[in-house]
Amino acid sequence: GLEVHEIPYLNPTSKDILLEGMIVTIEPGVYIDGFGGVRIEDMILVTKDGSEVLTKFEKNL
Repeated sequence: GLEVHEIPYLNPTSKDILLEGMIVTIEPGVYIDGFGGVRIEDMILVTKDGSEVLTKFEKNL
């Protein structure tokens, strides 16, 4: 993509449809007032039968 966030914007009211070959990200965030925050992003490939996580980084603490 060319922008930080691009369509489709998926949310509970979205009518967008994910098509095979699309790549989307899932990036939950945690923010603590007066301290800071972090977002962890995973890239997901939409496949014919579901999805494949492309991010290979381990998330162990």
